[in-house]
Amino acid sequence: MKANDFSDLKAEFDAFVREKCDTGSCESEGNENDPDNEPVPSFVDELTDKLLAPYHCGAYFSRLDIKRVAEAIDESIPIKERKKMIKALFRHTTSKEYLRKAFDEFNRHFGGRILIYQELSEAFPASKEIFDDNIAKIKKTQKILDQIVEDFEEIESTFDPMMI
Repeated sequence: MKANDFSDLKAEFDAFVREKCDTGSCESEGNENDPDNEPVPSFVDELTDKLLAPYHCGAYFSRLDIKRVAEAIDESIPIKERKKMIKALFRHTTSKEYLRKAFDEFNRHFGGRILIYQELSEAFPASKEIFDDNIAKIKKTQKILDQIVEDFEEIESTFDPMMI
């Protein structure tokens, strides 16, 4: 392909974008039946911010890690963006037992990361401070997960929303 062919292709693509997207027709419209738009418990947004940022929690959770957590607690969630996967995992949380099982599984993954960090800090003593900082972040996040379970109010299926 010649350089001229690429410029023609680019011009054609730019025209397409102007035609379709500049009119607003390419923006995603909120589908009311879309499960990603369902309301979630109030703790999910904070949890998502904490769990998905290694800066906050000390470990990176990939989409596969989140999928494994879901499978371990007998949930089936599709592989999507990590934020959407976390929301799908906790969207219908009604009991502390479910929440505890999910957080125990996250803690199991955290435990694995701690072991890796400890091995790396022994192998690379100059980086020990960095790994110790990540371990401290993980332990802080685990305390936050425990606090969320403590503060969670169970919702019974027999509750009348008008009486609460």
